[in-house]
Amino acid sequence: MQSEVLEYSVSEAVCTIALNRPDQLNAFNQALRADLLSALQHAEKDPNVRVIVIKGLGKGFCAGADLAEGLERDIEQELKEEYKPILMAIHDASKTCIAQVHGCAAGIGAGLAMVCDMVIMSEEAYVYLAFAAIGLVPDGGLNWHLYKALGPRRAFETIVEGKRLTAQECFNLGICNEVVSAGALQEAVYARAARIAKGAPLAQKAVKQILRQVGNLTLSQTIDLEAEIQKPLAESEDCRNAVDAFFKKEKPVFKGR
Repeated sequence: MQSEVLEYSVSEAVCTIALNRPDQLNAFNQALRADLLSALQHAEKDPNVRVIVIKGLGKGFCAGADLAEGLERDIEQELKEEYKPILMAIHDASKTCIAQVHGCAAGIGAGLAMVCDMVIMSEEAYVYLAFAAIGLVPDGGLNWHLYKALGPRRAFETIVEGKRLTAQECFNLGICNEVVSAGALQEAVYARAARIAKGAPLAQKAVKQILRQVGNLTLSQTIDLEAEIQKPLAESEDCRNAVDAFFKKEKPVFKGR
């Protein structure tokens, strides 16, 4: 797909979506919101894509909303109609989504990273809760993510003090999966993406489905949900072939069916 504000490419089952407003630290304007949603929808429909990597070009991942657009617009409508579809496209995607974070992930840019299934950060990267500095509350689901990761008291502290969380702090809190040097970030992300792309896509989709619900379920409900999801997986061609490969001591090849 063609866009002036992002780059889109696919190689060996990995789709890369690179935010391309480097002079604005990849802050969201209307064009970027529209094109990112289109890119995510395109990747979701592409049977050749198994993993989606989201990253930013230039000095940082994403500085949040572009304040140059002004605050005169209807913020509630914008969040619900332009940002929420992007975040839910990642949340509901059947593909594994990885955020490759360097430099700054601020404001709703932090929400973009944290809604991904995995987050890999460079050592100098950080998450900045910039909202308090301009008299706002976190949006784009950040209150939910921070509550889940930090608990209510530490989430409150982080939000009202407008804290900057280093990559190491994000790792310690479970916000990111891995921290590597800046020079090793690209290699680490694509090594991880390649491993996942060779895995079982039906099972990976199912894991997302379970983990998105399990926080609101009892143990009994979780066991039932697992049983319901496991049945079609056990009957799939991928599972049958993988079991056969196990007994032959071969590596399975997963086809997503």
